[in-house]
Amino acid sequence: MAGLVYATVCVLVAILGYLISPDHTTHANLQVLELAKLPPGTQARLLMVPQPDVPAVSWLRRWWQGQPQQFLPIPLDDASGLVIRGDFLCFVNRQGQADSVRLSRFGAGPYRLQALEDTRVERRRFVLGTDTYGRDLLSRILLGSRVSLSIGLMAVLLSLAIGLFMGSLAGYFGGWVDQVIMWLVSVMWSIPTLLMALAISFVLGRGFWQLFVAIGISMWVEVARIVRGQMMSLREQPFTEAARALGFRAWRIMFRHVLPNVTSPIIVIAVANFGAAVLIESGLSFLGIGVEVPIPTWGRMIYEGYTYIVFENGKWLAFFPGLALIMLIVSINLIGIGLRDALDVKLANR
Repeated sequence: MAGLVYATVCVLVAILGYLISPDHTTHANLQVLELAKLPPGTQARLLMVPQPDVPAVSWLRRWWQGQPQQFLPIPLDDASGLVIRGDFLCFVNRQGQADSVRLSRFGAGPYRLQALEDTRVERRRFVLGTDTYGRDLLSRILLGSRVSLSIGLMAVLLSLAIGLFMGSLAGYFGGWVDQVIMWLVSVMWSIPTLLMALAISFVLGRGFWQLFVAIGISMWVEVARIVRGQMMSLREQPFTEAARALGFRAWRIMFRHVLPNVTSPIIVIAVANFGAAVLIESGLSFLGIGVEVPIPTWGRMIYEGYTYIVFENGKWLAFFPGLALIMLIVSINLIGIGLRDALDVKLANR
């Protein structure tokens, strides 16, 4: 139940996405280089200068893709205020240097200092700190759950589709069909899953759909082996013999009468493969073969921050995305163990 609760929270976070992240820009890619590698809990005052010609987007697109960067953030010194001098708004930046911006960039006048401070100056707290580009780490971790969960789900569905089809053919028909499919399974089984996904990714190229196709193709063999074993035991049962005696076709017997009786082990292996797919996606992103930058992924964030664990200040850059990944994998494994115990007939009768 603890794993189910955490996984549900991750799903809700992935669905809400930009609605709950502090940074609402596309891919949470608001870069403020002056605020790079701020420790967790740091606050900063930002002067939000409007960007010209930024198109308005609908609520639905803003929920799905975020909104374009509407403001140019300028970090301000905490102890200094704003001053209007002629046509310029003067201030002291975070480095302690005097700077200014034309008042015309804030729209038509008249310009009132108090109104500008109330509407254009924001105080932001970076709960988990910032990364090497000054982006909010919490926002990127929240949005990274979308990539991990969506790629994991689609990869599992693809592996189930291939594994169910191949395992059903091998288990029901047997003979040379079983020998050919099991030879292919043995060849796929002899290659490490990460290495197979890596090779397929090189062939298909970088991208979102290429990644889940590569992971799904490399994970179907275990599903096929389990379905084959279950199909071989069920094809000799009386209800299967009765279906054949009634003249039903082999495809109908396989997919309508036999395959529904294999749902319990399939559910368990699907949950286990889901966790493995999330881990493989993070590994490929860590190697730089995942989705393209600047889409936030946990594996890429770990890669960008792991060098700071030992040599420089910035240990949180790899710690927080790594912690999110570990907790998600553990929660999925706990769900798989719980489903195994709940669907096991021997354990249920004790």
